Amino acid sequence: MVSSDKNWSADLDLILDAARQAGEIANGYFRQSPEVWWKNEGRSPVSTADFAANDRLQSLLLKARPNYGWLSEETDDDSARLACETLFVVDPIDGTRAFIAGEPIWCVSVAVVHKGRPVAGVLVAPALQQEYQAAAEGPALRNGAPIAVRSEVEVDELVLAADEKIVKKLQPELAIHRVSHVPSLAYRLAMVADARIDGTIVKKDSHDWDLAAADLILERAGGALTGLDDQPLIYNRETIRHGVLVAGTRHARHVLLPHLVTGAAG
Repeated sequence: MVSSDKNWSADLDLILDAARQAGEIANGYFRQSPEVWWKNEGRSPVSTADFAANDRLQSLLLKARPNYGWLSEETDDDSARLACETLFVVDPIDGTRAFIAGEPIWCVSVAVVHKGRPVAGVLVAPALQQEYQAAAEGPALRNGAPIAVRSEVEVDELVLAADEKIVKKLQPELAIHRVSHVPSLAYRLAMVADARIDGTIVKKDSHDWDLAAADLILERAGGALTGLDDQPLIYNRETIRHGVLVAGTRHARHVLLPHLVTGAAG
């Protein structure tokens, strides 16, 4: 963890309020058949709701912190962010496919990243009436109550959210219960943070905006999100994509990492 050199509570209050407003806007489109476009050569959907939520976030946050950089899934990347010590990292709707399909597991994800690590992060899931938040050095909260990852007591079976093909490669040697598909990556990490699952495996090519806010929430809940080198992620690099990642309790990562390093997630 990168040590913070200021109290980030004001920034946490700022992004929580902004995420709530963006969530309210997005929720107004939920199950209302918003217009949808396809980007990344037709592989990724984006809706009117994504753009509307993004506009509200950008307006509120950059007005309040004009010296911060900006990185969002729904805004063209500006390399000027690389010169910023502090920036907002935003996914207006994490889980757009679920949102479009009328499924409730989607959230607004907003983080403040300072010197490469998140120092304030929020997830607002209006359709689930859930909010997660954390700031550097503070507790992780869900709907205002402290949360923590599952006990470090070793268990016979790991409860994971992961791709079915990856789990099948692991199962000959490991006892794993795979939960049903969770369409929002940020929300999957929150499920680790509030002890519903032991961990999750993230396939390569996730982005900063998918991860930053939930990364901090998980860290403050006692877990971690790492690369296969078991090191924390660094954000606001020239590349915003990441390799295979593992998130979970210390025990879950200890069990999973040796198998993932040998190629089970490939």
